[in-house]
Amino acid sequence: MLRYVFRRLLTAIPTLFLIITISFFLMHIAPGGPFNMERGIPPEIKANIERVFHLDEPVWMQYFRYLGNLAHGDLGPSYILINFSVAELFAQSLPVSIRIGSWAMLLSLVVGSAMGVLAALRHNKFIDFFIVTLATGGSTLPTFVTAPLIQLIFGLTLHWIWIGGWHDGELSAAIGPIVTLALPQLATVARLMRGSMIEALNGHHIRTARAMGLSDFSVVVKHAMRGALLPIVSYAGPAAAGLVTGSIIVETIFQIPGVGRAFIDGALNRDYTLVMGTVILIAIFTILFNFLSDLLYALVDPRVRYD
Repeated sequence: MLRYVFRRLLTAIPTLFLIITISFFLMHIAPGGPFNMERGIPPEIKANIERVFHLDEPVWMQYFRYLGNLAHGDLGPSYILINFSVAELFAQSLPVSIRIGSWAMLLSLVVGSAMGVLAALRHNKFIDFFIVTLATGGSTLPTFVTAPLIQLIFGLTLHWIWIGGWHDGELSAAIGPIVTLALPQLATVARLMRGSMIEALNGHHIRTARAMGLSDFSVVVKHAMRGALLPIVSYAGPAAAGLVTGSIIVETIFQIPGVGRAFIDGALNRDYTLVMGTVILIAIFTILFNFLSDLLYALVDPRVRYD
């Protein structure tokens, strides 16, 4: 196991390096820059600003300078937000995204798994068709449709939640983005769990367990559920990374000061360092959660070994 962990960590380094390199040069190839304002500024002032941030240097020199700073844990200053570094912006926005994404992921896993198991146990019955219909609709509706509907119904009409703003993390402000983020993930988890649970319940070991007189609870929870969780574990890794690092659409609609909204602000203003920092952050979380997903495989399925 330790050898596998060490090998995965070694492969993560070149992967992250490749992502950083591609993102850096793609961003600098695109026309424009962080100080190309709409009304323009005097060329002398623009030249001085670019000299301060080393943007007057060749791109390859900027690249190696950025890698050197990154090796020391310096993500650089924000070009647009004065007196703020990218690390300071993430210190404010990342906890918000982690809180919303964690609750959304937990809600989708618990409720979606329960719905999938219920549909599998009532296969081809009314409750099965009802859950499949809900899951299909939930997975096809995009978040930019469900978010305004939640704001309209539960915010403007019923006045149960805030329609925008963080408000120091109050439940009424967080419940809207959490539910919006959870709905498509919940629908996908329900469909995955239903399919894998039906397959697991038709397995030979389940027939043997029933023939031995084991209770339905023991057959479903102790035997069928363990094998049915494998697709969920595979899906949860990249899904968790996307939720924890913030959803661009949801955080923008609900005006949540998370990582996703910071990425939008950085992209619109051509804030190179902020965009690069966001890309690196998302890449790290994606690699980490996929790695944890692989490790969970060995816990769920005893046939998997990482020797």
